[in-house]
Amino acid sequence: MSRFLATRLAIAGVLLAFGTATLAAENTVRPEVGKPLKAAEALLKSGKGHEALAKVNEADAVANKTPYESLLIEQMRGSAAHAAGDYPTAIKAFQSAISSGKLGARESLAMVEAIAVDYYKLKDYPNAAKWSQRYFKDGGTAAAIRTVELQSYYLGNDCASVSKMLAGDESRKPAEDELEILRSCYRKENDQAGYVATTEKLILYYPKKAYWNEMLARVQRKPGFSDRLAIHVYRLRLAVGDLASVNDYMEYAQLALQDGVPGEAKMVMDKGYSSGVLGKGAEASRQARLRALVDKSLADARKNREQAQKDAEAASSGDDLVRIGLDYVYDGRPDTGIALIEKGIKKGGLKHPDEAKLRLGEAELVAGHKIRAAQTLKGVHGNDGSADLARLWVLEARA
Repeated sequence: MSRFLATRLAIAGVLLAFGTATLAAENTVRPEVGKPLKAAEALLKSGKGHEALAKVNEADAVANKTPYESLLIEQMRGSAAHAAGDYPTAIKAFQSAISSGKLGARESLAMVEAIAVDYYKLKDYPNAAKWSQRYFKDGGTAAAIRTVELQSYYLGNDCASVSKMLAGDESRKPAEDELEILRSCYRKENDQAGYVATTEKLILYYPKKAYWNEMLARVQRKPGFSDRLAIHVYRLRLAVGDLASVNDYMEYAQLALQDGVPGEAKMVMDKGYSSGVLGKGAEASRQARLRALVDKSLADARKNREQAQKDAEAASSGDDLVRIGLDYVYDGRPDTGIALIEKGIKKGGLKHPDEAKLRLGEAELVAGHKIRAAQTLKGVHGNDGSADLARLWVLEARA
């Protein structure tokens, strides 16, 4: 998980700021103390932490130091030790300086920040989290320290605090890596509901194909998922830009034909050819035959659609009206098609009522009616996978 901090923890140089500002008041410091501290400051600016620490120790060896001199020494010791990678010494020095009560708010906050980071580097995650909390309590706003806090909870196996920190924060868009940390926590705890909810947030804010693939695969693995819904999976994959292979386009087009929606099959084949996936290679002739079959099926459907619609309206079930309506939608007449689907659902007698609602929501999305579609899809409650797919469609529309 350390990769999440790779671009965020670059604060060592910040510590020079308060060292330089404090030493500007050199008239209040005896030369035998001020001289080695000035030298330490110069060494720090050159990136020589170990040498700077030696100079700080030289200043500390001076007898009868005033409280102010001691404070300057601890400040510079912390900066030098931090730069040298001697984190225990840096932490002790900064804590000593803070506890003096003589620092300004800005100086104190910079030291609290450094202490949080140093504890993190020492893998003392409880203390890293504690000092990160103090940093924000004292007015800090750095995103890097938020990551330190979050990572400290995670690496310290305090997933409850990770969840509390992220799941309850609705005031900001969560960073992708933060959601990944939360998801990993839920995985550790085998909290499937939390894991899925967080993956859905990743889809909402960062709709990458990897997240979509994972969720679609998860839905299809659920007990009770009906193979009948495979075409709906392909529709979602097309919507999120996940159709890539020859098999994807060919299988989708064939399912659309089997579903009685040649307009959709043509749309799929046309996309396959325009994208350059279809129409070449050893199977180009097979693809051409399927394309010809799709074109013929659509031509026949258009020719017979008026009579088919009359027959569907006379039938006892609304299934054929839903099917014909969907074909209208994909054949460029969405308003006509949606009206027929609604009519079919209202007619009743449907074999799979929730799938019919799913089809209506998909049709409304094709027509660009996202708000209507979301309301329709939220009404899908089937336990055959249709409700899960409807929920993903709502996410796709929002994303």
